[in-house]
Amino acid sequence: MRLGSRQVEIRTSPHAKRALGVEDIMRNVVYALLPIAAFAVFAFGLSALMLLLTTTLVCMGTEYLFSRISGRGNTLADYSVVITGILLALTLPPGFPLWMAAVAAFVSVGLGKSLFGGLGFNVMNPALVGRAFVQAAFPGAITTWTPAFAPGRFLELIPSTLTPPLLQPPALGAWIAGLGLDGFTGATPLGIQKFDHIETASLDLFLGTVPGSAGETSALLIGVCGLYLAVRRMLDVRIPLGVMLGAVATALPFWMLAPQLYPSPLFVLFSGGLMLGAWFMASDMVASPVTPWGALIYGVFIGALTVVIRLFGGLNEGVMYAILLANALSPLIAAWTQPRVFGARPRGRGLARKPGGS
Repeated sequence: MRLGSRQVEIRTSPHAKRALGVEDIMRNVVYALLPIAAFAVFAFGLSALMLLLTTTLVCMGTEYLFSRISGRGNTLADYSVVITGILLALTLPPGFPLWMAAVAAFVSVGLGKSLFGGLGFNVMNPALVGRAFVQAAFPGAITTWTPAFAPGRFLELIPSTLTPPLLQPPALGAWIAGLGLDGFTGATPLGIQKFDHIETASLDLFLGTVPGSAGETSALLIGVCGLYLAVRRMLDVRIPLGVMLGAVATALPFWMLAPQLYPSPLFVLFSGGLMLGAWFMASDMVASPVTPWGALIYGVFIGALTVVIRLFGGLNEGVMYAILLANALSPLIAAWTQPRVFGARPRGRGLARKPGGS
């Protein structure tokens, strides 16, 4: 088409605005996760490092195995399985037995990804599928917490780390007492608030000086790394903002009515895995809606459901289940919020009238 003296080329959508491939996006997600992983190692020591290496290597091995079996060829170069391995480790307790972590990694890739056809076909976030499996299979080990910044964490492993397969991890009370931390109860801030109604200082949660899963403690660092991806337009910022909005909007009325029983909105935002889930797992491009309103509704649903589970469920944390349920509802949300095609008639209009009808 010629417009004046200029030649204009008209093409049908979709229109690629940037020469950005899957490998580029996934590689940058890995870059964003590396500072969080490094902080996990800094806070929990050698056990966190071993956990990260185990889940990542087993995820890569499982990906390679299923790719060969299915004939898809080597898919390790797209970095997606590395993200799964890192995210899985960050959601587990730092002293989680390595053989259990290997089981979680195998399930994440085998059941959560490869079974559906690999990258781009997974229905739910693969790392959370593996995490949900070990939550059910090993409930005692996955709710055993160790203190952050313990002395000697770079000289020795947490005793439960090298537990032999199929054996019960050892009790950590004597080990913790030997560190001179007699006041450590083994509970996370979420557990202390839920059962004792004692709220951990927001600054401690924000900076990450509290016990918890390996990579969920520092809300500040997670937010900064998530913003890196948002600024580079490698995630839909509506999703994490929707998660935080939904969490605050749900927690605020309860806190205002009974602040002695229910946590403050800041505590809700900075505690547990809400920030990590909002920025790095709910925003999974495959398992989340692509429509603008759909992304926001999806995020708000996750945030609200997380708070409902935390306040009224039997578990301290609800992010994992909220995201998995939202993943399952994602196609419905996307279909419901799909923009109407320009010029198309709304459903129910333009139907032929029955003879004699008004």
